[in-house]
Amino acid sequence: MSRSTTMTVRLSGALSDFVAANVGEDGSYENISEYVRDLIRRDKQRAEQESFDRLKAELTRAFATPEEAYKPLTASEVISRNRA
Repeated sequence: MSRSTTMTVRLSGALSDFVAANVGEDGSYENISEYVRDLIRRDKQRAEQESFDRLKAELTRAFATPEEAYKPLTASEVISRNRA
C-alpha cells in the first residue's frame, strides 16, 4: 500500500534560486515536487550503496584472513562477545 505525505519546505536566497533554475521550462524537472522526489531517491540509493560497500569491505577482509587466524567459538561465546 502506497502512502503519500505532504511536506512544506522553505528555501530562500541561493537555494531558492538554484531550485527555480532546475524547475520549469528551462529546468530538468517539471515541478518542485518531482525535483525533491528525485533528490530523495538519489540520496536513498547513495545510503544503500554505502551500506553495501561497508558490508562488501567487511566480507573482503573476512575472506582474506588466513584460516589459521580463526578459532572455534560456542554460540554463547559469540552472543557474549556481541553484547560487549
